[in-house]
Amino acid sequence: MRKTSRRGFLALAGTTVLSACESNTVQTGNPPPSTAYSAGVTRPKPKPVDLTQWYHPYPEAGVQEAVTRYAAAYQKSKVAVQWNPDDYETKLNAALQAGPVPDVFEGQVTVERVRQNLLVPLDDVIGPVRGDFNPSVLAAQTVDGKTYGIPQALDTQVLFYRKSFLQEAGVQPPQTLDELVDAAKKLSKDGVKGLFAGNDAGAAALAGPLLWSAGLDYVKDGKSAGFDDPRTATAFAKLHELNGSLLLGAATDWPDPLPFIDGLTAMQWTWLWNLPKIQDTVKDDFGVLAFPRLDAAGVPSVPVGGLSAMVHAKSLNPNAAKDFVKWLWLERVDFQQEFATRFGFHLPARLSVLDKVTAAGDAAKLVKENGRAAGPLWTPAANTALVEALGRIARDGADPATETKAAVEAVKAELGRLSA
Repeated sequence: MRKTSRRGFLALAGTTVLSACESNTVQTGNPPPSTAYSAGVTRPKPKPVDLTQWYHPYPEAGVQEAVTRYAAAYQKSKVAVQWNPDDYETKLNAALQAGPVPDVFEGQVTVERVRQNLLVPLDDVIGPVRGDFNPSVLAAQTVDGKTYGIPQALDTQVLFYRKSFLQEAGVQPPQTLDELVDAAKKLSKDGVKGLFAGNDAGAAALAGPLLWSAGLDYVKDGKSAGFDDPRTATAFAKLHELNGSLLLGAATDWPDPLPFIDGLTAMQWTWLWNLPKIQDTVKDDFGVLAFPRLDAAGVPSVPVGGLSAMVHAKSLNPNAAKDFVKWLWLERVDFQQEFATRFGFHLPARLSVLDKVTAAGDAAKLVKENGRAAGPLWTPAANTALVEALGRIARDGADPATETKAAVEAVKAELGRLSA
């Protein structure tokens, strides 16, 4: 979950970093200076400040041109868009510590960046429209009660199912984990498996959804493991029950919809951004679901994540940077919708903008009602401990209670490190 980005950080070899070149520096035309008269003195209007905005290299054609166009439309500051084709995270971390300073940049809010005083709180920026975001998405931008990121767009994972396959097997779309296990068994026949959630038996993709299915979470109260509960073992054991019905050894892993498109599996857990490709191939012979709940005490879920816009605390013009972030990601609804939907299928982060995307269909409702995100306290180390434990349960039949306890202890140690 922590690795989730809007499209992933892709290194594009041979691309030139556009930082200082003329084509990447957007200069807006300045209006004539206003004149104020005081004792016969003419005071020129303050000149727009210069801002630098960093992006990672989106692989979809047209994104770089679009974000440069957005910056050019801004009138209050001169915004230079820098496209970073190499290892974005490494380069960003170095710049945040030692420069050159990006005034505005995209990424994910982390506890480390907050503790090191690298981020500017944006509560005053987002405050008037806070209710227009999924609460779980905003929680992923929040550390110690302060919000540091403005979500740019969302990606979510959903359960795709082939309508005709379920109809032929007399199976209804599953709403609980037991129904999912039963459906996957009935759908596994004639060379087709019931479910594909990854070649690791679903451990990496389904850890969060399984916790949420039981009404649990990664972290609780901002300070303790949120799955230190016997219900975790019950939910994780369901993945092992699915084992015989899972597609394993596919040529591509769960983020790729090819196994579903090729009819190798009746259901697949994958990214919603695959929707256009699935529609082109199977037409209307599919539906989408949230991950089922464990029981009445649990909840269905769809993981949501993406990149957020942040302001560097070392910016020479933090207020101007905040104004730009507010303008682009809160005021310019047209840019927000285009950014999310024109360059691959993603979802606007604002719920009111999401309502305008008719192509989102059932997925929009799932995000509104069932969207869940991991917060800044959920680190890669914590995620690795949980996924490895779930993998041993799913593939090897390891004892769920024992494995869960070990994962809880590892997460406690990681949370202790963050609070030190």
